[in-house]
Amino acid sequence: MIVGAGFAGYECARTLSRTAKGAAEIVLLNPHDYFLYVPLLPEVAAGILEPRRISVSLTGTLPGVRLVLGQAHDVDLDARRVAYTDPEDREGTLDYDRLVLTVGSVNKLLPVPGVAEHAHGFRGMPEALYLRDHITRQCELAGAAEDPRERAARTTFVVVGAGYTGTEVAAHGVLFTDALARQNTGLRDGPRPRWLLLDIADRLLPELDERLSRTAERVLRGRGVDVRTGTSVKEATSDGVLLDDGEFVDSRSLIWCVGVRPDPLVDSMGLPTDRGRLCVDAYLGVPGHPEVFACGDAAAVPDLTRPGKVTPMTAQHAQRQGKVAARNVAASCGHGAPRAYEHHDLGFMVDLGGVQAAANPLHIPLSGPFASAVTRGYHLMAMPGNRVRVAADWLLDAVLPRQGVQLGLVRSWSVPLDTETPEVARVPR
Repeated sequence: MIVGAGFAGYECARTLSRTAKGAAEIVLLNPHDYFLYVPLLPEVAAGILEPRRISVSLTGTLPGVRLVLGQAHDVDLDARRVAYTDPEDREGTLDYDRLVLTVGSVNKLLPVPGVAEHAHGFRGMPEALYLRDHITRQCELAGAAEDPRERAARTTFVVVGAGYTGTEVAAHGVLFTDALARQNTGLRDGPRPRWLLLDIADRLLPELDERLSRTAERVLRGRGVDVRTGTSVKEATSDGVLLDDGEFVDSRSLIWCVGVRPDPLVDSMGLPTDRGRLCVDAYLGVPGHPEVFACGDAAAVPDLTRPGKVTPMTAQHAQRQGKVAARNVAASCGHGAPRAYEHHDLGFMVDLGGVQAAANPLHIPLSGPFASAVTRGYHLMAMPGNRVRVAADWLLDAVLPRQGVQLGLVRSWSVPLDTETPEVARVPR
C-alpha cells in the first residue's frame, strides 16, 4: 500500500505496477484522483494553464493500481493497518503487507499574528484556483472603486517567501495583473498593480545557486516587482500587512510561500524524526520496521552525495526516491536486490513567465528565452501525461490575450492556510 500520490507516491506506484505485472495487489490511498504537477501550479494561478492540464488521472495512467480516495490519519504499525477518512467523511481501514509512506508536505506556519486568518498558501490546486479568482476579483473591484486609496490597496499584492514558489508566483502574477489592468477601463489610466516579494533571507532563491538568484531578481525588478530581502511580516490584518521595519502596506492580498513542513501524519506515528521528517536508512526503510518504507518530503533520506546531510524536499529527489522505494519493496518480496538511494542534483529551473527563466541544467547557467525553452522542455518531459494539452495552452497564451474571468468555484474559507490537506478544498457539512 502506498499512502500519497505526489511525485514520490506516483512514481512508486507506476514502477511497482510495471514490476509486479499483476502478481501483487497495489493499493494507492490519496485524497483525490489525480497526480498534481506542482511546478506548473503558478501558471494555473496566472490564467495560462487550465487546471486539468497539470492534473494527471491516477486511474487512467496507473493500470494495475487500485485507487482508494481518502486522507490517512492513523497508522497501526503492529496491526499493519492504516485508518483513513474518505471524501464523504466515512471512516475506513486498509491492511497492508508492505507500506510506503509518501504523504508529502503542507504549508509551513510561523507565529505571526493574523497570518493564519488573512493569508493563503500555495500548495494545492484549490489554492491556485482561489488565487486566480481573487486576483481577478481585486482588479475588477479596483476598477470600479472611486477612492484612490482603495484602488491602490486592491491592486497591491504581497508575496511572503522568495523561494522557488514565491518567486514564480510573483513573476507570473505581475504579468497577469498587468494584462488585467490593460483590459479594465477603470485601471488603464491609473498606476500599475503593485507586487511586493518579501523574504527574511539576504537574496532571492536562497537555497539555489547565486547566479539563478541574480537573474530572477533582475527580471522581477525589471517588471516593477518591489523585491525586499531581509524583511518579514510582523502582523497581518484584513486591511494590509505590517512589516518588521514598521511600514504598513495597504493590501487585500497576502500570499504565503514561506516553505513547507512534513505532513502531520508523520509525527503521529511515534517514530524517530528529523525536523518532522521520518528517519529512514539509505534503502528508504524505516529502522525496526522492515515492512515500512518512506520517501519524498515525509522522509529524512540520507544524502550519500553529501555525508551527514539529508536530501532536500524537492520534486527531483522525490520522483527518483519513489522509483527506488518501489524496487526495494519488490526486493523485500524476493524480486531483485535492494538498492541504496543516491542522486546528484542535476540543477534547477525557475520559470519567470513570458520568455524569461533562470536555469542551470547540469549546472550550466542559463537565462532569457533559451532558459525558458529549456525549462518548458524539461517540464514536458517530466510530466507523466497531458503534454500535448499543456503545449497547446502555452501556444494559445503566446498568441491570444489572457482571459480574466473569475469563476467563483473556490471561496476563501475553503482554503485556510492552517490545514493538513491543502490539496483538498474544504466544503460545508
